[in-house]
Amino acid sequence: MADLQDHLHATTEVGEFDDLVHEPFPGGPFPPDSAEPYDPVSDPAAAPLERAHAILAAHPVADGYSGLPWALRHLPWFDLELGESSVDTDVPRLREGHVGALFWSLHLPEGLAGDRAVGATLEQLDLVKTVVRAHPEGLRLACTAGQTTDVRNCGRVAVLLGPAGAPALGDSLGILRSLHALGLRVLTLSGVSWASEAGLTRFGEEVVREMNRLGVLADLSGASEETIRRALAASKAPVLFTRSAARTLRPHPANLSDALLAAVGAAKGLCMVPLTAEQTGPSVRDVADHLDHVRRLAGPESVALSGTYDAGTAHPQDLADASCYPNLFAELLHRGWSEPDLALLSWGNVQRALRGADFTARAAQQRREPSTAKIAELDG
Repeated sequence: MADLQDHLHATTEVGEFDDLVHEPFPGGPFPPDSAEPYDPVSDPAAAPLERAHAILAAHPVADGYSGLPWALRHLPWFDLELGESSVDTDVPRLREGHVGALFWSLHLPEGLAGDRAVGATLEQLDLVKTVVRAHPEGLRLACTAGQTTDVRNCGRVAVLLGPAGAPALGDSLGILRSLHALGLRVLTLSGVSWASEAGLTRFGEEVVREMNRLGVLADLSGASEETIRRALAASKAPVLFTRSAARTLRPHPANLSDALLAAVGAAKGLCMVPLTAEQTGPSVRDVADHLDHVRRLAGPESVALSGTYDAGTAHPQDLADASCYPNLFAELLHRGWSEPDLALLSWGNVQRALRGADFTARAAQQRREPSTAKIAELDG
């Protein structure tokens, strides 16, 4: 009820404010008797930051990577709805930054494998659900494109589970199905024998097929080039790169070459550029350079954003936390990005990927039963 009351405005009696002087609106005078509301998006004289806020209010950010679950494990107490200074992400800052959806990473510290990796991933899944239940006015879990939109329309931030690391499967397709049933929607294909420098093995390709059948998206950030190319060929659903920028501009191992960016665009995948100083550079202009480069090579339908907040990385100037997305969009407006392209960048492209995963899963489930393949049978 409180949320509804926030949006209700008392009506004004006729003639009550007739003696008030009408002040000009930002960007020029606004006729007092005009029926048209002031729209900073369509006003070329409006400041870029003002226009950025207006665009993001209509097309919020779907952030592809948040390290918040692991960061919260180390806090004895927290309140994300009130505000939490110990982390980069809380509900007030998400609202200020116009974030409508957020992928919560279930990645684990290096060195965990086998049963330990499976157990730690289950613990993180349980933690995420506990945190979301404890903050019902700000957060809600979502699994599909439709649910994500519904949550946004209810004034909450949609929380999607993933990416998780491939070691969380324990080389078992049954565990993959169990994690999907618990809400997992993105899996990173690296760090295991079946998705290595040599590429996907026969079992690895079977994992991708089962992910397609379930509706789990493949994340290829940090995967080897052979794994990337094989996954692009094998997957019927869009693939994600949840933390990858342009290697031409910044030679980071997780960044993509121009050839791979073109391949991602051809496959209708999604390169989610991270807001980290290490991968994209120390300023908001550097991040915009990467977005320009990815859009030029992969196309406007294959670029999105990953805040990578609370993941232990430094962030560019003016992009310190989840509230800072308008600063980036103001820079892109200054560079001539159109509102349709910005809408794709912030929300539309992630929705397309989620819808693609759902559509592929429904089609695959009509043709294919759950796989019972074992790694020992396929890889020897």
